Amino acid sequence: MASHPFGPFDHLRVPYEVRTTGPRSQDHVGRLRRDGAGPDAPSLLWVRPGTRSGHHAGVFEVAGCRLAGRVSTAEPEPLPHDGTWRRAWPVTDGEAHVVSAVWRHDRGDVWLPFDPGAVMHCLWSERYHGLRAGTRALSARRHLAVRGYYAVRPALPRQVQLVLRRRLASSGGKPGFPDWPLHTGLHDLYDWLLAVAGEVACEPVPWIRPWPDEAQWCFVLTHDVETEEGLRSLGSLRGPEVERGYRSAWNLVPERYDTPPAVVADLDAQGCEVGVHGLRHDGRDLASGRALAKRLPAIRAAAERWGASGFRSPATQRSWSLMPRLGFDHDSSYTDTDPYEPQPGGCCSYLPFFIDDLVELPITLPQDHTLFSILGHEDSSLWLDKARELRRRGGMVLVLSHPDYAHGAAARAWLDLLEEFHSDTTMWQALPREVASWWRERAGSRLVEQEGEWRVVGPAAGRARVALGAVEQRGSRT
Repeated sequence: MASHPFGPFDHLRVPYEVRTTGPRSQDHVGRLRRDGAGPDAPSLLWVRPGTRSGHHAGVFEVAGCRLAGRVSTAEPEPLPHDGTWRRAWPVTDGEAHVVSAVWRHDRGDVWLPFDPGAVMHCLWSERYHGLRAGTRALSARRHLAVRGYYAVRPALPRQVQLVLRRRLASSGGKPGFPDWPLHTGLHDLYDWLLAVAGEVACEPVPWIRPWPDEAQWCFVLTHDVETEEGLRSLGSLRGPEVERGYRSAWNLVPERYDTPPAVVADLDAQGCEVGVHGLRHDGRDLASGRALAKRLPAIRAAAERWGASGFRSPATQRSWSLMPRLGFDHDSSYTDTDPYEPQPGGCCSYLPFFIDDLVELPITLPQDHTLFSILGHEDSSLWLDKARELRRRGGMVLVLSHPDYAHGAAARAWLDLLEEFHSDTTMWQALPREVASWWRERAGSRLVEQEGEWRVVGPAAGRARVALGAVEQRGSRT
């Protein structure tokens, strides 16, 4: 039972009910406790957004979770009974200075100086870029540089484009927040909250596993076809996939080259998916609401022509407010973490999430072009190491490769990646539209307790599996 919505538990599909438990004057504090427990039972309390107290804004760390958002620096309010609050976990800033604390009461209550749901949305939406004045100024300069690059890019020779991209990638200096190539802070927060809530409730907290049936992780292959040459080279990537039994998604550009209907029909016949990769691949689709409105009819017409339900923005340019206006079922324009893309940052998630009614499927491995052409990596080790860790954590490995650049180290690494997992019986090798459909079914389902067991009720009931507590998410792999 909760006094207000608790974002991470909605995302994990933890069963709870929102009930008003106090006067409106206490709306600045959220309270969560075991259903059926008395009013004096221990609670998990959190400071809600808009609290009028001192706060720290920016990167912070608590219990080993590296996050970003607003943290109250005030001490917890007294409870209506005897006892004492004690600091249980320090909250530090980006320079390891203590700025606040998570508190624990004698009777078992836990007080969070931040709203976990607000932090989660801050990371998903990349609003952490604007939390500090210096960060805002740096983000604005970077945005201008990106706009300038894409304004002149069509007239530049390929080698000049590479030089400018390398300079753009290095202009941000050493990666800061999020960590690269893997940032686990948000998912570590989920685990920690499940553990803390379990301690408060004196029993493990149930939730719905991310993947259907017996799958322990998800593997999604996607491709962006940027040029006519890329369209002619589909077989360089698709051939090895067919040999190993993989399916994949192919994002095409409607007004940059001609796509024969037979190409789309052939991919469909192979069980693959076709998506829309912007209108002209010029970086202007999401420049503004007005620009999107002008281009949207042609984008939607291409989606109708190809039977496409998914979108990916060229150069992964993205706008939290504009993405849902595209009218697609799912999008894959966000990265989990990538400081080297033209729009650096990342949503810090290796699981899908919702932007309004749009299912977002983040790219969770560095792009092939960035990793091998821009950063100069020469083998598949980074791809494989991160993919193995995401598998261990039960996440989604969503990889993007381009037939336009499928040569040299990039081509060898692609074969290594396919070979590594093609016989893995623990994975769900899915198309983006299948992941999005499942995520909607999961979000529309809930857990109910029947005869002492937790059962899934709703559209995911036949395939969903129940987890108990935090350790289940990173259990042993077979």
